[in-house]
Amino acid sequence: MLRGASHHPAGPVVGARWYALWTHSHSERLVCDQLAARGFEAFLPTVEVWSRRAGTRHRIQVPMFPSYLFVHHDMDKHSYIEVQKTRGLVRVLGERWDRLAPIPDEEIDAIQAVLEARVPVLPHAYLREGQRVRITRGPLTDVEGVLVRQNQKTGLLVLSVQLLRQSVAVEVDCTWAVPA
Repeated sequence: MLRGASHHPAGPVVGARWYALWTHSHSERLVCDQLAARGFEAFLPTVEVWSRRAGTRHRIQVPMFPSYLFVHHDMDKHSYIEVQKTRGLVRVLGERWDRLAPIPDEEIDAIQAVLEARVPVLPHAYLREGQRVRITRGPLTDVEGVLVRQNQKTGLLVLSVQLLRQSVAVEVDCTWAVPA
C-alpha cells in the first residue's frame, strides 16, 4: 500500500531544492496532482489511519503533514508563478519568489526512508530540545532524529520538518541508536 505519493519528472533537475507548499484544508492531493500534471516533482507523504463512515471502520490514507506537501524544483520566477497558479494552494513558504525557504534534503530523505520502511508513524509535537540520534541498523539505517522516550529496548524517534514546525514519531529499537 502506497504511503507517500511522489511524482517525478523525466530526469533530475539541476539546482533543484525542496520547498513546502501550504494548501487549503483537504486540498493536498488536488495540489499534488495538478503539479505533477505540469511536470513538477511533487511529494505528498501520507499515513494510514482508522476512519468511521456510515458506521463502518476502515483504514484511509491521510497527509502526514495536514495542509502541506513538498515540491522539488529549481524555482525561478516563471516556475514560482506556475506553482502559484495551482488551485487549492495557499502559498509556497518563504518571503517572496526569490526568497523561498528551502527544506534540507536530509529532512525529506528521512521522511521518505520512514515511508519505505513501512513502520508505524504517529503525529508528534514539534521538538527543539532532546538527544539527536542516528539509527545504525535496520530499515531506518542512517536516519537521524530526536529520541524522546526510552525504555530498555524501544524508544520514540521524532523526525521534524523545521520550516513547518511539525513532527512525526516512529518507534525504534534503542540498541540501534547512537548519538548523532
